[in-house]
Amino acid sequence: MMAFRFFRRKKLFPGVSLNLSKSGASLSFGPRGAKVTVGPRGVRKTVGIPGTGMYWTEHSGYGKRRRLSRNVAPPAATVRPEDRLSLGFFKRLVTPQSEEDFVDGMKQFVLGHENAALRHFQKATDLADAAFMAGILSLKRERFADAEKSLQTAKRKQARLGHYFDKYGVQAAASLAITEEVAAIIGPDVRGLLLALAEVHQHQGRPKDAIEKLKQIYRRDSDDVVVRLSLAELLVEEGGSKRNCQSVVRLAEGIDNDSEIHAGLLLYKAKALRKLGLLTAARDTLTKTLRRKKNRSDELLRALRYERAMVYDDLGQAKRARNDLERLYAEAPDYEDVAERLGLA
Repeated sequence: MMAFRFFRRKKLFPGVSLNLSKSGASLSFGPRGAKVTVGPRGVRKTVGIPGTGMYWTEHSGYGKRRRLSRNVAPPAATVRPEDRLSLGFFKRLVTPQSEEDFVDGMKQFVLGHENAALRHFQKATDLADAAFMAGILSLKRERFADAEKSLQTAKRKQARLGHYFDKYGVQAAASLAITEEVAAIIGPDVRGLLLALAEVHQHQGRPKDAIEKLKQIYRRDSDDVVVRLSLAELLVEEGGSKRNCQSVVRLAEGIDNDSEIHAGLLLYKAKALRKLGLLTAARDTLTKTLRRKKNRSDELLRALRYERAMVYDDLGQAKRARNDLERLYAEAPDYEDVAERLGLA
């Protein structure tokens, strides 16, 4: 994937799911680890490793509309990613060792042999694409120092990111959690690289460095609502200073409750408003956001309701605060400190 895609997936029935993204709706079908997605831009075939959040995808557009003819040639046979990544004997004689390791690493990755893949990538980190993959696999294993080293290497060579993926006609993507409800699907590009580094810095307890990486993305594309959400979460959680909270309110400027991602950003806007002492504005933001429940996860709705209970409590509206807490307890008795606040712990 060379574009930045964020989506929530709604399961329809086993093996089929509906992907809702900025580019429109699409339909995916197939077992775990092997998907075919039909959408407005064409057909995307995905081969992945179940449970890893990482996969290969090949895309074929529809092209221009043409009238069907009896003489239309049959479509060319699809080349599997692992076959596309096979170097013959004579090809290996003229292929640089680093490129050979990258190709072998990707083939091992596609076949599900992540340890072998990582070893190949680590031997080829002079290639930006190999360094990127080494960083992502190290991040997945929670080897944060190794992940940072590889990703920083890829960053220094960022002008060449994606070169070898393009050369061999394959794409790779990884899933990174932005919040508990939102995941980012990232690929070997500058945006994906910076998001991965931000994730590493958060795990290393370096929120200021993570914020700086996200700001770099924001400066490149200030309209990206997911980057806004990522920044808002960090700014609120990083001490919630007056300056940070004012920045969060600005990040949410002009945002409507159009999707779960937008609702998440509005949640952090309300948290910032409460920390700034603007309780009525926080309450109104949360109440308006809670009116729309369709296509919103239970976890997000609970977070919104809990935050509103806190705002009601700060406003001295104890009855309304208790009503929200009781509804939360009925749905999820162990959520946050709801039981303790209700005197049940």
